Amino acid sequence: MLEALCEMFPDADIFTHVYNQDAISSTIKKHTITTSFIASLPWATRLYQSYLPLMPMALKRLDLSGYDLVISSESGPAKGVVVDSDARHICYCHTPMRYIWDMYDVYRKNARFPTRIFMSLLVPWLRKWDISTANGVDEFVANSFFVQQRIKNIYNRESRVIYPPVSIEEFSISDQVDDYYLYAGELTQYKQPQLAVQAFNESGRRLVVIGEGGMESELKAFANSNIQFLGRLPIDQMKYHFSHCKALIFPGIEDFGIIPVEVMASGRPVIAYRAGGALETVIEGETGVFFDSQTPKSLNAAIDQLENRLEGFKPAQIRADVEHFSRSSFIKAFQSLLG
Repeated sequence: MLEALCEMFPDADIFTHVYNQDAISSTIKKHTITTSFIASLPWATRLYQSYLPLMPMALKRLDLSGYDLVISSESGPAKGVVVDSDARHICYCHTPMRYIWDMYDVYRKNARFPTRIFMSLLVPWLRKWDISTANGVDEFVANSFFVQQRIKNIYNRESRVIYPPVSIEEFSISDQVDDYYLYAGELTQYKQPQLAVQAFNESGRRLVVIGEGGMESELKAFANSNIQFLGRLPIDQMKYHFSHCKALIFPGIEDFGIIPVEVMASGRPVIAYRAGGALETVIEGETGVFFDSQTPKSLNAAIDQLENRLEGFKPAQIRADVEHFSRSSFIKAFQSLLG
């Protein structure tokens, strides 16, 4: 999304807490990038999330005076920047902070004891600060109707939905489909990778897992031999698996979900839990199937359903159905918002 905004605003300046230039594209490097004092703290590029309590202060110290338009990209505390009174502040909200709102109990339950105590003390203050900074935003943009409702529930603000840009043109359909299913994404509790592993343990079908995270060791410990863990892969290898898998397993609740769209742009269907952003990207019976309960039994029943009608899922049609999530569609919609 940042690259698309850079394309729209080639002279724009970028402000961020931490900047790792080895992980940033040439498109972004062309811009003047200013970091907050978080970047000067020890191991900031790896442990920046640990500095969350300092981020509200860091945001206030960023000098955004003189700008007519400020676009904050928010899935953490980004909208708390201070802008000129006559500046237009648009917040593109990927999600209100999960770890202090709807996913708080999940994060706290899976945290270590000192972190749980720290969260209990910090989160009430962060919630008040988060709501107060929402009042400084002129316009909210949500990345899905699912997030739009969360913005309404938490901030009591209206928003416009503009789906995030997906590089549809970078993915291609393969003539060959291999005999395995795919899970791709961070191995963390709220994404429910353990549900995929449990289901495939029971069915014996092949599952390839791409990604890493805090649950990796735990998942490997109870996974059967039909489940293969590949860790983090470069994008070219991910594209290969996207186009060669039978289908993507998508068991969590996502705000939008980029990977399902990328897999569908590769011509493969998605098996998704019937909730969240997947309801806006997956067309049942045409680009994938849903399951209604986050249990191995429900997931395996959905896989059975897909296998019984796998020939009915046409790769070219699946790809065509996600073309409107393209980068050009995002830019056109955002330009319309700006007038």
